[in-house]
Amino acid sequence: MNNLNGILLMIAAMAGFALEDLFVKLLSSTISTGQILIVLGACSSIGFALMAYIKGHNIFAAHVWTRATIARASADAIAAVAFVTSLSLVPISTVAAVFQVTPLVITMGAALFLGEQVGWRRWTAITVGFIGVLIIIRPGLSGFDPAVLLVLISVVGVAARDLITRRIPENVASTVISFQAFASLIVAGTILLFLSSDTLVAVSELEAAYFVGGVFFGGAGYYGIVAAMRVGDASTVTPFRYTRLLFSLVIGVLVFNERPDALTLLGAAIVIGTGFFTFLRERRALSRSEIRV
Repeated sequence: MNNLNGILLMIAAMAGFALEDLFVKLLSSTISTGQILIVLGACSSIGFALMAYIKGHNIFAAHVWTRATIARASADAIAAVAFVTSLSLVPISTVAAVFQVTPLVITMGAALFLGEQVGWRRWTAITVGFIGVLIIIRPGLSGFDPAVLLVLISVVGVAARDLITRRIPENVASTVISFQAFASLIVAGTILLFLSSDTLVAVSELEAAYFVGGVFFGGAGYYGIVAAMRVGDASTVTPFRYTRLLFSLVIGVLVFNERPDALTLLGAAIVIGTGFFTFLRERRALSRSEIRV
């Protein structure tokens, strides 16, 4: 029963993130990326600052501002800038399809930079997964859109963020780390406004509703993942992260009248398939190490 609840929470979390992407994409048609980041970052960072205060965590303590935490926040900011910009330029279904390669990039990064053991089967899966991405973006062909490379930049940023997180001491609370991540969006958004010709504009009631929806569903997605991992076994609930692509495809078709072609769907299937395989191999490797211990 716990695993079933965990699966349902994970699916709900992925639906939340897909809906957050929907509202961000709607906002991007009239609001600059910089302003979107500033508003989302301010609302979310205030929320996590309040949570940290309630739990007695000091967000200004010297020990929580280290090279690792600052690097993590910076990686998060880069990922957010690239992701939000890509949503404004690329179909949401394509963004979601390419973004599914993130677990493969994390596995590759763990092998290259953290010294984790990755066998030839997982390296093969990673290679095939990147072939799937190439099928989706089609570089050099008439259907290639350079803006889709922003999704890959976001993927690298998210992978770097998650790998750096493993180096952060346990005495730094999750609420503080989350506050730092969202506060970095305010900085990133401000820099974007300074470097571009964009300015802050008045927000209409409809746009305000979009912002509320983005913050609410983004927060709900974040909470859902945490709850899912605590309620169910990680090995059971983690594969259901891929349902985010399904929700994004439905949103793309119903809201934005997108029609993903056969190559995009084929590439997405390859990426998800290799992601599942890599996850199963990692779980098997972990089981063997636990048996040896």
